[in-house]
Amino acid sequence: MTNKQIIFKNRPSGYPDQSTWELQSNTLPQLSEGEILIQQHYVSLDPAMRGWMNDTKSYIPPIEIDAVMRAGSIGIVIKNNGNPKFDIGDIVTSWGGVQQYVITDGEGWYKVDTDIKNMPVHVGLFGMPGMTAYFGILEVGKIKEGDIVLISGAAGAVGSTVGQIAKIKGCKVIGIAGTKEKCDYLINELGFDDVINYKTENIYTALKKKCPTGVDVFFDNVGGKILDAALSKLRMHARVVVCGAISQYNNKTKINGPSNYLSLLVTRSTMQGMVVMDYSKKFGEAGKQMGAWRKEGKLKSKEDIYEGIEKFQETYDRLFSGNKHGKLILKVIE
Repeated sequence: MTNKQIIFKNRPSGYPDQSTWELQSNTLPQLSEGEILIQQHYVSLDPAMRGWMNDTKSYIPPIEIDAVMRAGSIGIVIKNNGNPKFDIGDIVTSWGGVQQYVITDGEGWYKVDTDIKNMPVHVGLFGMPGMTAYFGILEVGKIKEGDIVLISGAAGAVGSTVGQIAKIKGCKVIGIAGTKEKCDYLINELGFDDVINYKTENIYTALKKKCPTGVDVFFDNVGGKILDAALSKLRMHARVVVCGAISQYNNKTKINGPSNYLSLLVTRSTMQGMVVMDYSKKFGEAGKQMGAWRKEGKLKSKEDIYEGIEKFQETYDRLFSGNKHGKLILKVIE
């Protein structure tokens, strides 16, 4: 049995190109005692992947050269050589990477109560993006009823969930996105109160018009100029959640930091980074709550799925081109 894998070959300078990864087909070894074989169905593509390629100090060690490209994943246990924790047929999720099969002793893998049809939701809404949104807005953003919440990258997997949770909690929500289609989706399907199209509107003018009294929470997925503009609209004791900075990830020069940071001093606001792994012990309770909201029709998700491990590069490119609609997922099973 062969295993198609995306192998990380070169650390990119700027945007990753064809030399960054290599598609390989490798023969699977026999299972050792206590190991299981997982046939992966879906892998998650996330902006954080770009940061994991850099050989710099971060919240997680960088991907090693010649290693399988790191990614969250979900699949089915198809063989078991004496592992008592899993049964053949279990649907499991973890950091399986961009490959078709995984051999593991089961450490770090978790059973998921779902069926094959609903697998993608468990690397999106109930996976890392959903957990990031849940803890980012509730525990870092500390939202309360009546807050005005501004979200950049609002149509993405994290941003769209953040906005819906904020609406559930009684907040006014303004989303920032880059196409009319995405802005319409936020208003018409997810119930956002207002939107800003940063590609057709001047961000400062739009913020003045749509957040005339300022914002209590800014949930940032983008960084750069949008972060700088949002800092100029903070209310007293506002909270800025630094979840990501996708506009800066492929810079060959230094990152563009905010020039309006003194607004934090004037308004006595806080600006805090958010890493989802810090909340891993609470993922279960978050999943139950979001599951309940989903059953009640209060929480929706959209999965943008592409097929074929051979299409990893072009699918990854969609993270940064904006040519995606919701959670970006690659189907790797043939």
